[in-house]
Amino acid sequence: MSDELQQVYRALSEAQQNYTPVTLVTVIETAGSIPRHAGSKMLVYPDGSIVGTIGGGLMESRVIEEALLAQKETTPRIKQYTLNDFDSGNVGICGGTAKMFIEPIGIASTLLVIGGGHVGKALAELGKWAGYRVVLSDDREAFCNPTYLAGLDEYVVCPPAEVPERASISAQTYIAAVTRGLPVDRRLIPALLRTDAAYIGLIGSRRRWHLTKKALIEDCLTERELARVHAPIGLELQAETPKEIALSILAEIVMLQRGGTGIPMAQPDTREKT
Repeated sequence: MSDELQQVYRALSEAQQNYTPVTLVTVIETAGSIPRHAGSKMLVYPDGSIVGTIGGGLMESRVIEEALLAQKETTPRIKQYTLNDFDSGNVGICGGTAKMFIEPIGIASTLLVIGGGHVGKALAELGKWAGYRVVLSDDREAFCNPTYLAGLDEYVVCPPAEVPERASISAQTYIAAVTRGLPVDRRLIPALLRTDAAYIGLIGSRRRWHLTKKALIEDCLTERELARVHAPIGLELQAETPKEIALSILAEIVMLQRGGTGIPMAQPDTREKT
């Protein structure tokens, strides 16, 4: 294996360890005169920087643009570039063609559990089992440490409202706020709504959410902003135990992440054509 390929694979491994999304570009087929042979690879970061090369020049710039688009859309694609005709929009003058496999390599979605009580602990355990990167936060250190709950990816001890400042929250983050009540939620929810989180869920009864929502509107949040909050959190399973409640929460997260409906599999999906 060449030094360049080793650098690409090493960078890919580091990106995975650091939870950095990247796109791997591989030359899969060439014809005619082309700067790089099949098997050449390039790793593209979200800021457009690269490790490795598939030939440089205008073609590489176009491939980087496509790689960033693939990263955003999280869909792989195969693209062919012809290097011989500027007038028709082709990207070089070497006289050959190159076919590229452009593969976005995402990171495990993050489950951020705010509140390390019985339900939070059960949810963090279940989320880790399901393959999420799990971050647990609580303002009580006794409920947020590896001794209390081993094997999580990160432990953030701080007041709930400070979590967005202390934990990385992206469009791949699913937040379950299993907090202790209105005074906490009134400070926490506005802070969470300022993030790009894919999901914000709040535990509690319908009455609790009604009172919280009323208070937040008095604090100048709008109905449209609050529509992002899933409350009460979870699917209706008539859950009672902490593990059952955790299951209902994670079921809702998976449903929304995968575009599911939540209806029983035995019941016809009204979205399907008859």
